[in-house]
Amino acid sequence: MPYDRAKLRDIFTYHAPDADQQVAYEKLRNAAYDFAVALTELTPPSADQTAALRKLRECVMTANAAIALKGQS
Repeated sequence: MPYDRAKLRDIFTYHAPDADQQVAYEKLRNAAYDFAVALTELTPPSADQTAALRKLRECVMTANAAIALKGQS
């Protein structure tokens, strides 16, 4: 997918959430929190645990971007 300047501008612009998006963000955060708790309870403290939590955070952030950009990235 080519990225022209208009597409790049849209990607790097703040997108205020509407009510439905706010609900979606909250559901994702809650699900990620539950999974983070499971990760910390079921895995020993280690570099791998830290990496798993970091990747979970990255996953939530990427999912948030999908919501904000309405799948248009």
